[in-house]
Amino acid sequence: MATVFESPDGGNTVYARDTGSVTRRLVSMSDKERVFREKVREDALWDEIRATAKFNTALQEALDRVKVLYYMTLKDNK
Repeated sequence: MATVFESPDGGNTVYARDTGSVTRRLVSMSDKERVFREKVREDALWDEIRATAKFNTALQEALDRVKVLYYMTLKDNK
């Protein structure tokens, strides 16, 4: 059976599948795509953390401390 290689995004990712199959496997990914996917995962994680903090006092307090530290860091760097 022949293998078909496909890249739906112009070469950032390359997938392979057997002829006639719809199941494909990732063969390669560019560094640019890898960085982009990591950023998307990180953004989704922070969205989940903020949503959970609305119902979790300890998590909200930790986020508040992070915000204070962030603003202090900005002030110190000016």
